Amino acid sequence: MVRGVGVGFVLQPEERYLELLEPVFGELADYFEIAPETTWWGEADGSLTSNGFAERFAELGERWAPASATIKPFVAHGVGLSLGGSRPEDRPRQLRWQRRIAEDHRRFRFAWLSDHLAVTDIGGEAHALPLPLVPTPTVAALVRRRLAELQSIVPAVAVENAAHTFTFGDPLEETELIAGVLELPGSHLLLDLYNLVMMAENMGFAAADYLARLDLSRVIEIHIAGGSWSPDGWLPSRRSYLLDSHSSAVPESVWTLLERVLPRCTGLRGVTLERMEGTVDAGDVRAIEAELRRLRAVVEGSR
Repeated sequence: MVRGVGVGFVLQPEERYLELLEPVFGELADYFEIAPETTWWGEADGSLTSNGFAERFAELGERWAPASATIKPFVAHGVGLSLGGSRPEDRPRQLRWQRRIAEDHRRFRFAWLSDHLAVTDIGGEAHALPLPLVPTPTVAALVRRRLAELQSIVPAVAVENAAHTFTFGDPLEETELIAGVLELPGSHLLLDLYNLVMMAENMGFAAADYLARLDLSRVIEIHIAGGSWSPDGWLPSRRSYLLDSHSSAVPESVWTLLERVLPRCTGLRGVTLERMEGTVDAGDVRAIEAELRRLRAVVEGSR
């Protein structure tokens, strides 16, 4: 159980990442966040088998458990259920996903479970990036049904505003879709501030305008991260776009937004620093430690 507003860190399925950063996140994080899908292998027959990282993450949780518990608190942040997926042929996969999440929940006792407000699987093909949804009442109702199914596994569930490279219509209309989804009792919002900054930069709107349309009392968790710019020659237009790569330091624009929204997120339970596997070397450890210490200072200063 995460009490009050905790500081979290993402565990990634990479040994070097875990070995380099364990002294940092073990000491400074109140809870660990994992993507359940990173602990499975998808087999050709559709079955899901352990890849060994569930055991590795559980070992870390036990080693760094607070004195009053047998394991450090965990939260789950899914990447592949495809909350907005509506194709009937995808239902068997979604149900397998749910059964596997239930197994993980019995091991980790997730304080809450979130997933992206997006489509991540179409026709059996998993997408590297979440794809946006059409902001209609019908789509909101579909996502509510998927979240209600997850509530039978983990009672506290949330949707995350994803990092989209395009939207169907005005990007600010996504807030209407979020409001429709959150009509489900007991559901919450995972507010990813870097995703918001990325979309605002690329699509030319003000992040403050997006935030003004949200009911921030429904935010259970906040994500912060840093990204990168695409190469100038990536597109024929030679325009560079901000990417959701989770590969660098948290930019000051995200820290500023965090300080502004924290007092308004009255239901907040955690703020999580994200970093992607394959982006951490020995020279990054001290900087990530400094970010976690800064994050704790910001969170504690907002109380």
